[in-house]
Amino acid sequence: MRIHHLNCGTDCPVGGALFDGCSHGVLGHLVCHCLLIETDAHGLVLVDTGYGLRDVARPHASPSPRITRTWRAMLNIRLRERETAIRQVEALGYRAQDVRHIVVTHLDFDHAGGLEDFPNAAVHVMAREYSDATGPRAGVVAQARWRPSQIDGVRDWQLYGPQGDGWFGFEAVRDLKGLPPEILMVPLPGHTWGHAGVAVAQPGGRWLLHAGDAYFYRGEMREARRRCTPGLRAYQRLMEVDARSRMDNQARLRAVSIEQADVVTVTCTHDPVELARAQAGKPL
Repeated sequence: MRIHHLNCGTDCPVGGALFDGCSHGVLGHLVCHCLLIETDAHGLVLVDTGYGLRDVARPHASPSPRITRTWRAMLNIRLRERETAIRQVEALGYRAQDVRHIVVTHLDFDHAGGLEDFPNAAVHVMAREYSDATGPRAGVVAQARWRPSQIDGVRDWQLYGPQGDGWFGFEAVRDLKGLPPEILMVPLPGHTWGHAGVAVAQPGGRWLLHAGDAYFYRGEMREARRRCTPGLRAYQRLMEVDARSRMDNQARLRAVSIEQADVVTVTCTHDPVELARAQAGKPL
């Protein structure tokens, strides 16, 4: 399987290096790191979608905005058509119908905005995430993060519960319907209750784990002592549903990233340095 690392959305929050740890100006730079996987017999598989065409065209359309004005201003979201997953798929010479499966880490607005750009794709997600995103949403964060207008057009949901089949000490959801066994989900609750990473087996017994929003900053992995910028530390706390679960899972991932460094590569959604290194084929 060939894996493409895509940026399907750019946020430029005021604070610069206080968010991304590397910007020199007032504005920071965060990304929406998605994966496009070419398989031999199962078509194209997306892991997350970032922002979609409808987000770009009408992000605040009434009566159900796809992105709230508050969150767009807070993150200083730059909505660009060329960054949508569909446009990047087309740039590679494929069509929307070639994407047969989308595996989502969770359904936050910056991960699920492009789902409806691929109407023929099956969308694989943890059942708890689907329930929370489509059910009653209490509180400011819950109402802002899950946007019904982004997901109500999906026709083929594939829902999963946690299983005991292990993956480096974590539970794993294997046998995703219609997908090859090399792709599995790893429940990582804390950011949301239904949040999950997506693991992809690679040649030589290696694995790539897209950990979604289980962490936000490169210094939270691959180092014995956790490092995180003040801006991203605060944003993670704002968006978490359970601090203990999030931090416990993050610590377990950090241990895997160190102890299994020769076997497992862990990456997250929003770190621009991780994305750039992955696109260049460099170690994280």
